[in-house]
Formats: sequence, C-alpha cells, structure tokens
Amino acid sequence: MKFRGFGGGSDIITGLDIGTSSLKLVVADCRGRRPTVLHVYEEPSFGLRKGAVIDLGEATHAINRAIVEAKKVSKSAAKNIYASLGTPQAKMQISRGIVAVSRADAEIYKDDVDRAVRASQAVNLPQNRMIVHAITREYMVDGVGDIVDPLGLSGSRLEVQSLVIDAFSPHIKALSRAIELAGGDVLGLLFGPLAAAHAALSKRQRDLGTVLIDIGFGTTGVISYEEDRLLGIAKFPVGAGNISNDLAVGLKIPVDAAEEVKLRYGYALSREVGAKESVDLSKFVPQAKAAVSRRFIAEIIESRLEEVFDLANNELKLIQKFGQLPGGAVIVGGGAKLPGITDLVKQEMKLSAQIGFTLPEDWEAEGGAFKEYLEDPSFTTAFGLILWGMQAQGMTEEAASPKAGLKSFFNYFTP
Repeated sequence: MKFRGFGGGSDIITGLDIGTSSLKLVVADCRGRRPTVLHVYEEPSFGLRKGAVIDLGEATHAINRAIVEAKKVSKSAAKNIYASLGTPQAKMQISRGIVAVSRADAEIYKDDVDRAVRASQAVNLPQNRMIVHAITREYMVDGVGDIVDPLGLSGSRLEVQSLVIDAFSPHIKALSRAIELAGGDVLGLLFGPLAAAHAALSKRQRDLGTVLIDIGFGTTGVISYEEDRLLGIAKFPVGAGNISNDLAVGLKIPVDAAEEVKLRYGYALSREVGAKESVDLSKFVPQAKAAVSRRFIAEIIESRLEEVFDLANNELKLIQKFGQLPGGAVIVGGGAKLPGITDLVKQEMKLSAQIGFTLPEDWEAEGGAFKEYLEDPSFTTAFGLILWGMQAQGMTEEAASPKAGLKSFFNYFTP
C-alpha cells in the first residue's frame, strides 16, 4: 500500500467523507485564494459499521461510484483525495518534546523547531495502533509558554507540546485499501471531527472557546477549542442511527419505517410536543393499526440524545471545561437536522447552542450553485477535507505557520 505525500501537483482537490450510512464527495478547484466548488455528490455507503470498514468488497464498490463521479469533473480529482477517518477506536494524548537550542548565539532556527516537534511526536504505541495526527499546540522557550511562533527568539531550551491522535491500524489500512481498490489515490486521511471543525468553526469561535459535536449515523465526534488551540477530541460509537433503532423497538416497526418516522415527526425535546398530537403508523407500515403519541416518539429520541450529550459532557469535564465555553456548542452532521436539538443541548450541556454549517466566506462566490450544500450541516466534514487539503499542500497562509504543525498518518506508515 502506497501513499503519496503532500503536494499532489494538481489544483483539483477532492474531499471524500466516508460515513456509516452515506458517502459525500466534494470536488473543488483550489487555484485561487479560496476554493471553487466544482461538483458535489452523495450516495448510500455500504460495508461500514460505526465508521469502520467491515466488508472491503462492499465498501470498495460504493467508493468506486463516488470516484467515478469525481473523474467526470477531472481525472486528477481521483488522484488528490483527502478522506475522512471515522473510526471511534481513536485515542488522544498530550506529548512533550524538549531540545537544547543548538547555536552559540541562542537564536532559535527552523531546525531547532523541527527537532523539538519530532521529539514531541515520539510516543510509544501498543501493537496495532498507528499515529493519525500529531498537532502542535504550544511552544515554550526556557519555561515560558503560550508561544505561537518561536522562530527568531533567543533561549537555551525549546519545548513543544503536541496533541497526538492514534487509531486502530487495521481500520486505517482497510479504509485506505478500499479507496485504492476503488481507483483513488489518498493524499491524506483526516480524523472526521477535525475536518468538520475546519469547515464550521470561525477563528473567533476557536478563540472564545467552542465545542463542536458532529452527530453522524453511526458515530458522534466531539472536538473543543479555546484560545485557538485544540483542547480535546473524541469519537463515540453512538449516532443518529441508534435513535432509529430505538424507535423501531419502541414502536414495534421496521428500522426503515422508524427512520422515516424520525425524519418526518421527530423532535428532540419532548416537553415541546403537544400531548394530544399523534402519528398514524399505517402511513409507514400498512399492517400497523394503531396511532402513537408524537410525544412518545420525542421521548425516545430525547433519551438517546441525552446519552450522546452526556458523553460530550464527560469529555468537557476531563479538560475542566464543562459549561465553561463562551462560544457554546455547534452541532453538525445529519443528526443536527432534528428539530429542537439546540434547545436540548442548552438544557443538557449548560451552553449556548447553534446548528453549524460550512462557513461561506471560505469559498469563492460563497459556493455559487452549491450554496445549499454549504448550508447543510451533514456536509461540513466533506468541505473541511478540501480546506485541510489546501493547507496541507501549502496553498494557504496558515500552512506556513509553525502552529499548523501536523503530520498525517502516512508519514509514520511503512508499506
């Protein structure tokens, strides 16, 4: 298995969000200061469970159909793919690297920074674990921290704090292999919550302190920032699909019918639903004879969402930020479309809340004919992959900053 390094030599970048229930593909021309959307495509995915490939053949066929769509725009679109990594089997740890400044005049040069960053990324991992990202959070010179760019400063000791994300290597290899067999070349895999945050959070939100919650079909990602620094990131094997399963059990109807009921009559906060409202289940299942209370449906939905937000709260408690992020919570993913979900977030997480979407100012002509997709919270990851790809290939000013230090997993992978 081969992976190409950053700098694919093309102005066309493809973002491929491989979810449990659907594939979302965005192709963009990245020649300008801001990318121009050329094509958007979505179709059901197969062969995945909880964000991980479990059937290589089925996953490959589904991804191939998406790559064929990308090739309709440009053949190079299939050779410049940034894809999302959705496995919840990922872990985060903080690692530090310390080096002595090498020059007699004690001025810090790029090679000093590079040595310190490498030292911070040298972590021991259990068997079958692989580094996905190593993100520089902070520089310290002679014990003084909160330094964004140490180049040109003087000191005898340079320290770097990095956030290292690792994942179950068979999941990484299976996903990469599926894309390769489908006819695509992977420039990088990006952990899903990072991509979503890249698209949906403004610098002001990252400065203030904000948590983004990405509710997919099979998994939920949580990522938090403060002072434009990544505080924590996690992914859980619970998503909007679990709501449909709960409804199927509670209403005694097939899962597909339960999904329809959720989309048409679902509400996240049960107290907001009238006690006398009812849903005729025979519209979804012909043999069903009874109507059911819409509030009962909402109670089932609310119960499962409370579990999701409890998990998110636990992550914030670990970093001592529960209820303490002025930027509030931003909800993205397909699950964000449930009516009433922001009210439930406010209740459960003690934060302000809003539905997130891809920030239009990052895109040429604000997305043009594809504006509706920028406003769709389920597409934030796909658009974020494009923006991250531009940064990785040095197409943005941010890419030149030492603060953007990140190594993608293929730099650690030996074929």
